[in-house]
Amino acid sequence: MTAAEPEFHHLPVMVHEIGALFETVPAGFVLDATLGGGGHAEHLLERWPHVSILGVDRDERALAAAQQRLDRFGDRVRVYRTRFDGLRHAMEALHIDHLSGALFDLGVSSPQLDVAERGFSYRNDAPLDMRMDQSQPWSAADVVNGYPAAQLAKVLQQYGDERFAKRIANAIVAARPIETTTRLAEVVVSAIPAPARRTGGHPAKRTFQAIRIEVNGELDALPAALEAAIDHTVPGGRLAVLSYHSGEDRIVKATFRQAETGGCECPPELPCVCDAIHTVRLVRGVPRTPSTTEQSTNRRAASARLRVVERI
Repeated sequence: MTAAEPEFHHLPVMVHEIGALFETVPAGFVLDATLGGGGHAEHLLERWPHVSILGVDRDERALAAAQQRLDRFGDRVRVYRTRFDGLRHAMEALHIDHLSGALFDLGVSSPQLDVAERGFSYRNDAPLDMRMDQSQPWSAADVVNGYPAAQLAKVLQQYGDERFAKRIANAIVAARPIETTTRLAEVVVSAIPAPARRTGGHPAKRTFQAIRIEVNGELDALPAALEAAIDHTVPGGRLAVLSYHSGEDRIVKATFRQAETGGCECPPELPCVCDAIHTVRLVRGVPRTPSTTEQSTNRRAASARLRVVERI
């Protein structure tokens, strides 16, 4: 085992369900838009000889680990460092004309949470960071110590579904400067009423999630990334998205719905006369969720929702 592999040991969510979805796609490159440690990519490459992988990620450590893990597949794997809304540039740089499908596993990977110095986790003491791309100057410290209370509360409510967003934001502003993850967690916990702390996991979980999403601009990039993936996928190809947060899932659902209907507003009982262009069909109307067994063995799978469409 190499030195990079333990650092990016990540248990891919719903890996067998996702693998089965790509059995019928045309031969060619499937985009892994959040390559991470390469777990989903490795499974697809092992299971389907007709599939190659275009893996993108903005995390330099993730790309290095994935390249090591997938090296045995040779030219069936191409990787490129970019945020997933840089798909068009990645395809041009790697001379890939079209896709046979795409996978987006949203959120943060286990190694990013578990490596303390990355500053993603409320469980490890570290400087406030949370940058997926370590080269960007903007970090969690800038959000926590720089945003006005109202702006901070909006982030916590919008990206964390935090019902005590205003209380937490005011507590954070009053406690500034906050320099470490454990200090931030302490402030958040103290701002939440005691009865509410007893259910729903760690009280700081939603705040850390919201700040991570804000730092990395995750939801801002998602609609354009999904639309680009749909545009570049050939008929019969499939797009699968794993989301872990209601804001992510709403964007995925709305983007897929727009592609499915083409924006048609004609009465459903009548033929379409508005020249709407339908580009995908839903593979399943209701999102899939991990099995109870997987949720019990991989706590980070518990909130996952899988939506799938097929290009037409």
